[in-house]
Amino acid sequence: MIINLVATLFLVGLIWTIQVVHYPLFDGVGKRRFIVYQRRHQFLITFIVGPPMLSEAISSLLLVFYLPAEIPKSAALFGLFLVIAIWISTAAIQVPCHRSLANGYRSDVHRWLVRSNWIRTAAWTARGALVIWMIVKVLTMNHL
Repeated sequence: MIINLVATLFLVGLIWTIQVVHYPLFDGVGKRRFIVYQRRHQFLITFIVGPPMLSEAISSLLLVFYLPAEIPKSAALFGLFLVIAIWISTAAIQVPCHRSLANGYRSDVHRWLVRSNWIRTAAWTARGALVIWMIVKVLTMNHL
């Protein structure tokens, strides 16, 4: 549960930074430098987001099978569902947008990237609330 909490809360902070600051600033890079910028972004962000996403996914799956008694199985399943939704959104929407932008800035693709990323932002925010609730539930039940 601690690994799940740490990974998820890290990703919540990261996705809000990306959603509110990083992605909106893409249109200010300039067309001449954008391809280099975008390709560097894709390469470097993988090192920041990859390990916690894998940790979150694995620990979310494990929680379904090794869940503390205080937590309803439906909570763990909902958490796993949110992880799956995030991964699907990443693979089906955000990654193709980034691949397209790696060939040059397009305002329509950039707008879609920013708008569609709200899926991940909302899902990770919900996961953050869920994992905090689960930890609080376990901690308070063990102290009664």
